[in-house]
Amino acid sequence: MKYLNITALCLAIGPFATALAAEPTAAPEAPPPADDKPAIYASDIMTVTAVVEAIDHETREVVLRGPQGNSVSFTASEEARNLGQVQVGDIVRAEYAQSMSIEVVANDGSEPGIGEMGAIGRAPEGAMPGVAAIDTRVVTATVEEINLEANTFKLKGPDGSIDEFTARNPDNLRRAAVGDLVVITYTEAVAISVEEVAAE
Repeated sequence: MKYLNITALCLAIGPFATALAAEPTAAPEAPPPADDKPAIYASDIMTVTAVVEAIDHETREVVLRGPQGNSVSFTASEEARNLGQVQVGDIVRAEYAQSMSIEVVANDGSEPGIGEMGAIGRAPEGAMPGVAAIDTRVVTATVEEINLEANTFKLKGPDGSIDEFTARNPDNLRRAAVGDLVVITYTEAVAISVEEVAAE
């Protein structure tokens, strides 16, 4: 996600998402569309927590320690607002979600295309650091050919190229038609917050 690069705390999620123990959660499948065209939906949610092990407010260097004891250090950019509020022992919590849906719909004359949109928000001045960002990419393609005997179909993408695929579920080919529009939506979202640990 291009929007995640504007804060150093977001840069830390990459190493921690792969290096620390995190439990993904699968979301339930979405109901089929009303016109009974093929559709699938899948998503995962991952939560990662880390402790601020060291922080130098002058150099903006931060060291985070995960639940497995592994650490990662980085230099927070000026975009990481309110870094002065963070102290050793504070908890950094990151929630990362991704989802993808593929829907076949009757075409209203639309041509294949690509669209992208995103949004980001940061904690207000003086609060504990926090950021939330979302990025969604939509790609559409048209069904150019369906071969029931070979269990294959061809899609024409936004760049005009035509590619052939094998259907995982042969019944889906019977529920689609040449000329239909295939809409693929991929969304990534992240929310990162720092929680102050109360003094004992």
